[in-house]
Order: sequence, then C-alpha cells, then structure tokens
Amino acid sequence: MQTARIAIVGAGLSGLYAAFLLEQRGINDYVLLEARDVPGGRIASVSRHAAYGTATSADDIDRFDLGPTWFWPHLQPQLDRLIRDLGLQCFEQYEARDMMIERSPDAPAVRMPGYASAPASMRVAGGMSALIDALRDRLHAPRIVTGQIVRRIRSVDVQVELESESAANGVTTWRVEHVLLAIPPRLAEEHIAFFPPLPTALARQWRNTSTWMAPHAKYVAIYDAPFWREQGLSGEARSARGPLGEIHDASMPGGSAALFGFLDIPAHIRKNMRDDVLRAQCRAQLVRLFGAKAATPVAEVIKDWAQDIFTATAADLDDNGRHAQAPAATALSGPWHRRLTGIASEWSGQFPGYVAGAIETAHAGVQALPESGE
Repeated sequence: MQTARIAIVGAGLSGLYAAFLLEQRGINDYVLLEARDVPGGRIASVSRHAAYGTATSADDIDRFDLGPTWFWPHLQPQLDRLIRDLGLQCFEQYEARDMMIERSPDAPAVRMPGYASAPASMRVAGGMSALIDALRDRLHAPRIVTGQIVRRIRSVDVQVELESESAANGVTTWRVEHVLLAIPPRLAEEHIAFFPPLPTALARQWRNTSTWMAPHAKYVAIYDAPFWREQGLSGEARSARGPLGEIHDASMPGGSAALFGFLDIPAHIRKNMRDDVLRAQCRAQLVRLFGAKAATPVAEVIKDWAQDIFTATAADLDDNGRHAQAPAATALSGPWHRRLTGIASEWSGQFPGYVAGAIETAHAGVQALPESGE
C-alpha cells in the first residue's frame, strides 16, 4: 500500500495546477494519478512533426490545439497571471479581413466582412499544451504517476483508500487523507465506485453535468503558408453545409500555417465513419471556402473527443456540448465531507468548462484543504 497526504485524480490542467499550488505551499506529500500515458487531459496539441509520425519535443512551437484554444485575459485575470508568471508567450487570434459563409446546404459560399472578437481572443505560443508542459516541468516528477486508472475510492475512518489499475503493475492501493478529483464529474460518477456511495443528490448532480469537449471533434489542416490571407480572408468561416460548422485560422507565429474547424456531425454518426472519409470531406469543404490550395495540406488530424474513453461517457454522445452549470464540489456532511473535493473545470462557478475554470477550481480546492489530521 502506498501512502500520501493528498491524492489528485487526473493530471489535466486542474490537477497539475493543484499540484503546483501544493508545492508552492511546501506540501510535497501528494500523488498525482493520471489514467492516460501523458499529462494534459483535454488540453492536447499536435505538432506538424507528430502529424507526420516523426518525433517532436515539448518546446516545439509549431503545435496546434486539439482541445481548448483561447483565453481572454481581461475576463480571466487569474489564468492570465499564471501564463505570464510561467513565462509563456501569447498572441491574438487572427481575425483580420473577410470571412466565408455557407448559409444553407444548397447555397454557394459567400464572402462577407469579418468581425473581431471583443475582448480579443488570445492564444498561447506552442498551443495550450505549452501551459501543461510548463506546469509539469515545475513539479517533482516522481509525484506524477501515469497509466493509473482509478476504479474505487473508499472512505475508511478518517482516511481514504483509492485503488488504481495499470497495465504494468496491476492494482495499487493508495491511502490518503484527502482526494482532489480533477476529472469531469460525470466521468467520476460513472467510472469510479465510491464506498460508501456518494449522497444521492450529489451523485445525480455529477451525473447530469455535461463534460465540456466530450461530444466535440476537431479537424486541423496544416499548410506551409496561410494562402487564405493572400486572398484577403481571415480563415474564419461558418457553415450550414458542413462537415465543419465553424472554422478558424490556427496558424502559429514563427511556425506553420493551419486551419481548424469543429465537426458539425453528431458524435453517434461520426463513430461509424472512417477517418479518411471524414478528412476527405473536410478538405473538400476547405476547397469550397478557400480555393484549390486547401486541397493539399502537409498534414491533417482529427481528434474526436467523443471516442476518448477518458473524456466521454455514453451520456455525452447526444449531449449539446454547452457549458453546464457547476454542480456541488463536495458533500456537505457525512463520510465524504472534507475528504473528497471536485476541482475539474466543470466545478467552476465562474468559468465552468473553460481553461480558466480549471485554474479557479484548483485554487479553491487547495485553499479549502483541511489541515493534516483534521
């Protein structure tokens, strides 16, 4: 049996930031358990090199987001401060000039003046994964244990026992004083067995909370140059024809050009479509909107979050994918009170589902931790 004061379940942004805050407070007696082989959770970026199947490095700036992309410094000062403190570079989303619109499945694409977001949408150089890498690199590496799927959590007297499974080591038991749940509430409620069971009302809230990104899929096409800008286009488009409903310029300053879009095909239909067919349909749409040069990306990637077992459940496949109202993060009484706290972004009252929400909830969860032995 392994022991620690605190277990963090999930090494996405909220889990990594919670660990970062613990170490800043001089608390090193924790373990960070991640089901995937690498940290990051729903923050994932693909490099041009990786899309080719070649090796890449964490400091590769030529990376493109498959999960969340933007943040808004004036609305999200806590996240903005962290990004600046970590020394990360940021830039405004490119929105200059005209955009393209497909108003109906039968109507041809039309060009119209674009509009700039207010406040400006900002991106991180090297993709949002640069934020993940910066936090991970500041943590005590042995505290992060990947490939660990938490299956059971038990409240035992004044402590909590977690059982995790890994392909390499089988089942491991961890005994701790407190658990910070840094995975979506719906995922936790469905895939983790709690003994004793969570309070009925709390379990219902978690089960009914939509997981951000879970029903969505992104397509990224990487090019040598942003040819659409030469045509006076922003790379932005909206389409009622699809398969991409919303498209944006994903180019990286100092790196490659790219376009990305959100697939407008429902998740339950996408799961039965071949990846090469989807990619071909996306390329055909980009040609309709931006011309023949769009037909030959140097690399392209589809990330379907609905098919990611560590993100989506069956309930997410037909979900609307909107940001949900935050559920309660902990039990107000009983054996789970002051023993178990949800800190994934869905538990954020101000920014549920957003990157900034992960920072808010991790900070609140760490601040509310009881003293050791309480």
